[in-house]
Amino acid sequence: MFKGRILSGMRPTGKLHIGHHSVLENWVKLQEEYECFFTIVDWHALTTSYDNTEKIKENIREMLLSWLSIGIDPQKSTIFIQSHIKEHAELHLLLSMITPLSWLERVPTYKEQLYQLQEAGKDVSTYGFLGYPLLQAADIIIYCADTVPVGEDQLPHLEFCREIVRRFHYIYNTRIFPEPKAMLSRIALLPGIDGRKMSKSYGNDIAIDSDSEALWEKVRSMVTDPARIHRTDPGHPEVCTVFAYQKIFNTERIDEIKEICEKGKIGCVACKKDLAGRMDKVLEPIRSRRKELEANENYLNDVLKEGEIRARKVVRETMEKVREAMGIG
Repeated sequence: MFKGRILSGMRPTGKLHIGHHSVLENWVKLQEEYECFFTIVDWHALTTSYDNTEKIKENIREMLLSWLSIGIDPQKSTIFIQSHIKEHAELHLLLSMITPLSWLERVPTYKEQLYQLQEAGKDVSTYGFLGYPLLQAADIIIYCADTVPVGEDQLPHLEFCREIVRRFHYIYNTRIFPEPKAMLSRIALLPGIDGRKMSKSYGNDIAIDSDSEALWEKVRSMVTDPARIHRTDPGHPEVCTVFAYQKIFNTERIDEIKEICEKGKIGCVACKKDLAGRMDKVLEPIRSRRKELEANENYLNDVLKEGEIRARKVVRETMEKVREAMGIG
């Protein structure tokens, strides 16, 4: 018996990096307890990259390979591409008729991201960018999802979604959608190898399918304690990027690693080699599974086709109720 229904997704903007690993591992666990719908949200990718679309199809395939390689099971979860289910766009359009413009403008991340992207030279003064929280809300409620795994930064978006649900129900005197609740992810955010936020645009990420050599090159470049000059100098793990990764990939030995670092009993290079070896063991089965999947294009297509069939069955039932409530059925 499932605890509830989950909807979650990712934008296909390039290769997944190691920061996504913990998120996907959490998805793998959730699919054992919840009815899960996982979507590759390609329309969302257009909100910031509408003028750079030549790699979207390639990125969709990359994302699917990563999901399956890490353990998302199409027999347990519904996996599909957002744009293949046109009802997402229909519900988004219908919800836009009742959504006050001020609600979109007050979403905390809107002005912040607008400024950051404009500083980076991107023109995102578009309705698509302003309205993406509403499309996100449509993505969730069209499946009547009652649970959404999110980080704290996404809580305002989920509250916006609940407000839309309440407004729809009030205006049309109906009860179609559950108000989705947040499942706060207890996932430590990994910094990039230079200590900044991990981002492909910074070039400080580690691809989730990195081979042993590429992995070592990235780990070797990690920023460590700047105050530590000699191997025998006492270290300060709390300011070390390598230690941040050790906490994720070497949890069983983390107390030992912290102690020998603080006592100057291990050098930074040795610690990096230890980390790279541990990460390589974690990523090796993912790489192996990925190679098997890459050689089976028919299977990849079948996964998406089956997911689309299952997703469409749910959204058709939802949209019948929505159209009837709005008097356009």
